[in-house]
Amino acid sequence: MSSLRNTLRALLVAAVSAALVAPAVPVRAEPSPAELTRRIEKSSTELEHVVEAYNKLREEMKTNKAAVARVQSRIGPLEEETERSRADVGEMAVTAYKTGSNLTTVEALLRPGGSETMLDRLGMLDQLTRQRQQKIANFTGNQRRLLDEKTRLDVTLSRQAAQARQLTAAKKRIEGDLAELYELRRQAYGRATEKPAARPDSADDAPAISGRAGVAVRYAYGALGKPYVWGADGPNGYDCSGLTSAAWRAAGKSLPHNTRMQWDAVAHISRAELRPGDLVFYSGLGHVGLYVGGGQVIDAPSAGRNVLKRGMNLMPIQGYGRVR
Repeated sequence: MSSLRNTLRALLVAAVSAALVAPAVPVRAEPSPAELTRRIEKSSTELEHVVEAYNKLREEMKTNKAAVARVQSRIGPLEEETERSRADVGEMAVTAYKTGSNLTTVEALLRPGGSETMLDRLGMLDQLTRQRQQKIANFTGNQRRLLDEKTRLDVTLSRQAAQARQLTAAKKRIEGDLAELYELRRQAYGRATEKPAARPDSADDAPAISGRAGVAVRYAYGALGKPYVWGADGPNGYDCSGLTSAAWRAAGKSLPHNTRMQWDAVAHISRAELRPGDLVFYSGLGHVGLYVGGGQVIDAPSAGRNVLKRGMNLMPIQGYGRVR
């Protein structure tokens, strides 16, 4: 019995010793709510820049599609004009040949009044020659314009195809980033998206503002509580530049669906000049909100959140803009 006891004691000592000298396996602590919130804010900011880059690319594609339509509308008439010029040149050549072959110089001179007739015919031939040369010049000019237009069209179509591939890649990246962001929100808040407010403000709560700015502000109030949807400009969801462009579209003004392009499109004003309906742009031009007065903006914050009204100093401000 004593030998068995001694054996067990030795095994126990050995096990404890092994545990003491074995490398410690780190215990991975769950991130705190504060750490999760920090990650969410960082991911949201990065994602918003990607979304705005996507929006810019999409706006450029719209411009390219319009350019393609314009070039194609010009190519048709140019082709018709070129064919007419080609036919006219052929007709001139036949006429000149017939005129020259029907009357020899000797025959013309031997006939009564032949010298005058000959001069008349030579004058007519000279005129036909000039007309033919002009037609040929027009024909080659039309050909050059047609080739130039087709070259421009081919270049624009190639650029458009490249942009389409970029859009596809950007969309995949955004969807991947969104999945990670929604998972972070689940860990931090128990759900991927914010609960809608019990009673969000509505268009009826908008301040009384005259003119088009008042229409834009009223529209923004009507969007309160609707979800952030990347690449969307309403009516069921918005991203930041989608909300500002939709609000001003309702007021009869066109703004591109991209923060940086909106910055280029508006008149830049000072903070002291700020009034409802103006746009507030944030550092890096990755975010924009619609000023509604009282130091507040309405904006579509980030994925997982809803359109809300809040103090405009929500992040460093790049500048202020008025829609022209």
